[in-house]
Formats: sequence, C-alpha cells, structure tokens
Amino acid sequence: MEKQVCVVTGSSSGIGAATVERFACAGWNVAINYSRNAQAAEQIAERCRVHGVDVLVVKADVSQDQACRTFATEVEQRWGRCDVLVNNAGTTKFVQPHDLEGLSAEDFQKIFGVNVIAPFQMARAFAPLMRRNPGAGVINVSSIASQLGRGSSIAYAASKGALNTLTLSLARTLGPEIRVNAVAPGMIDSSWLREGLGEARFNAQRDAYAAHAALSDVVQPEEVAETIFWLGAGARKTTGELITVDGGFRIGKI
Repeated sequence: MEKQVCVVTGSSSGIGAATVERFACAGWNVAINYSRNAQAAEQIAERCRVHGVDVLVVKADVSQDQACRTFATEVEQRWGRCDVLVNNAGTTKFVQPHDLEGLSAEDFQKIFGVNVIAPFQMARAFAPLMRRNPGAGVINVSSIASQLGRGSSIAYAASKGALNTLTLSLARTLGPEIRVNAVAPGMIDSSWLREGLGEARFNAQRDAYAAHAALSDVVQPEEVAETIFWLGAGARKTTGELITVDGGFRIGKI
C-alpha cells in the first residue's frame, strides 16, 4: 500500500522535529524543511529513516512564495502526493511588552512574513497536490500567545492571532477535500526558547508557568506532535478548530 506523506516546515528542531518523527514512526514518508541548519535537519532525517520510510530534506525559506511552490514541486516529483501539511516554521523577536520602541515595522513584517504569510503560501502551493487525496489536512502551529496577548513580543502574539483567523478562512476555502486546523501550544521546553530567553529567565518562567498550570508542567514538543498527528492522520470531521495544548495554563489552578 502506498505510503502517506507528511510535509513539515521548520522541522529541524523542536515541535517540527518531533512531528516528522511521529509521522515517520507511523510509517509515513516525510519531508523535512530547514532554512539554516542543514546538519540538524539531516540528523532528524536519519532518525526518521530508522522507521523504514523515505525522507526528503528541503532547504527553503517559506516566507518566499517561489520557495513554497518549488517545495511543492519537489514533493510531487518524489511521491506524487501530500496528505498532511504542517506549517510549523516560526520566528519572533524577544521584546518586553512595555518596550514599544523595541519593535519596528520591519520586525512586524519579518515576523508576519514567516508566521502568517508563509502558511498561506504553503497551503496555496500544496493545495492542488493535497486535493488528490480527499481528507488531507493542514495543521498550523499557533500559540496561546494568540489567546492571551502575551509571549515573546507583541508582534509575535499578533501574528499568531492572525494565523488563527487564516486557519478559519482556509478551512472554509479548501473544504471539503482539505481540512485545516491549528494547535496552540503553551510554554514549550525547547532549545529555541531557552536560547531566546536565556537559561536563567527560561527557568524562572518555566517554574512560574508550572506553578499556575492545572497540570503543573510546561509542554514537551512530543506532546504537541501527538496532537498534530491526531489532527492529520485522524479527526476526519474536524476542521476550522484551534486545539490548545498548554497543560491547563489558561484555566489555571483553584
């Protein structure tokens, strides 16, 4: 039986890496995308190949439309299908919310270019290929920053809010053949966040997050990947939804 195909942007580390490994573990062929770190991408590829699947590694800046279209062409030539597209690539600038001068128009444009425009361009580029397999799914990786209006920066939170709206619009537009949903992770225990915040600040925020969350913990990339897998491989009648994976941070404790 022909293997299904999952494409994940920004998949050389963190949630993206955990996601391609989860699909590979289930026997799916996977496309790994990176923009800078080729070595990390290849390491993830080797971990996926252990499961006996075919792996395509693609360097692409998905904020560029032509790169997205070329990416889709490579996947079509390799496998002739795409069953799940995960728009995980993201960027931010770490700026305290009261520091309004810390964000420029250029910062907003860069962040929105990767976090909002890129998912739109990827969905547009891959839609013709995905329509060949009714029930295919697009999953956008958002953030609880979109619901709380807080996070690494105002620009980041705003971009994830826009991504949620994009998810709703695409769910209507690409149906009935393609389902479109989003996941909104809480604080992730990842090297990306550790590097962005610095070890001391990360540890302080992690402890404060866990103290407030109903489940008393931050979120691991693998836990988000499990939800993404469910939305992609299952959830056949679920579209236009935002699934929060935050360990109960929003509801807090009594």
